[in-house]
Amino acid sequence: MDWELLLAIFPQVVMDGLVLGFMYALIALGYTMVYGVLELINFAHSEIFMVGGFVGVEILLTMQATGWLDTFNPFVILIFIILMGMAVSGVLAVVVERVAYRPLRGAPRLIPLISAIGVSFFLQDLVRLGESLWRNAFYLTYPSFAAFNTRIEIAETIDFSVKSVIVVVASLAMLFALQFLVTRTKLGKAIRAVAEDQPTASLMGVNVNRIISLTFLIGGAMGGAAGVLFGVQYNTINPFTGFIPGIKAFTAAVLGGIGNIPGAMVGGLVLGLLEAFAASYLSLLTGGAFGAEYKDIFAFSILIVILIFRPRGLLGEVVRERT
Repeated sequence: MDWELLLAIFPQVVMDGLVLGFMYALIALGYTMVYGVLELINFAHSEIFMVGGFVGVEILLTMQATGWLDTFNPFVILIFIILMGMAVSGVLAVVVERVAYRPLRGAPRLIPLISAIGVSFFLQDLVRLGESLWRNAFYLTYPSFAAFNTRIEIAETIDFSVKSVIVVVASLAMLFALQFLVTRTKLGKAIRAVAEDQPTASLMGVNVNRIISLTFLIGGAMGGAAGVLFGVQYNTINPFTGFIPGIKAFTAAVLGGIGNIPGAMVGGLVLGLLEAFAASYLSLLTGGAFGAEYKDIFAFSILIVILIFRPRGLLGEVVRERT
């Protein structure tokens, strides 16, 4: 076994794992926000993330076709498509809550869960149909910006791209902004009140339906931002893009403690690092018997282990307290 090689690539693996982990953390926020208020696993969130990615690529392709892509500063364009992805995905999440979840509120938990899975498949096929009619293709490639692909070399074996830095900075900014909103603002206080006890919050003058819709809006917006950043980082998007990252983000939410916003960040980072180590070291440690294609096994193995031995997650699950 080449220990020198293992040590040499270690910093690069950590860096790649952090970028992937922040991506998972950003997606996981949508799961954790909704679960914290409704105790509902919104499996349609992975498709809301995917829609955000398509919003970004459609804007970029349209700008490219009209010649505007080279006119504006790429960082201004990136901010614009992130905001548009957040807006569309946020509104879509509100529509999904209003149509597919609100009529089932109070029903046994299995029923809204099935509804969420149905919405997930519906959104996949709707995007596939729309893109097929519009572009005759639904596997789309993000136009690249030379400024984002610039590599920054720290050492001989450590480098990263500008877009990786963008993913980390944007994810941190949104994670801290969300934590501030939930813990330090009047809206956040209302969200926490509804999560604690809906009937009592209603009696105290809180509009429960409005707060739940706003929670879906915020969670969907985070998913939309993640979709755009995912497309910028990995260059491609398709109607099925959301499935695997969505499942892994759900795993990250459970790992950190579902309903716990800092837990979503911790769970995402842990999962991203483990997956990066598996992708880079598995082949070296097993003499080629197992390769990077087995890295996904780690995500789902972690989910099983956490559910068995620590179902409340690393930082503890946040749910309503009933007396």
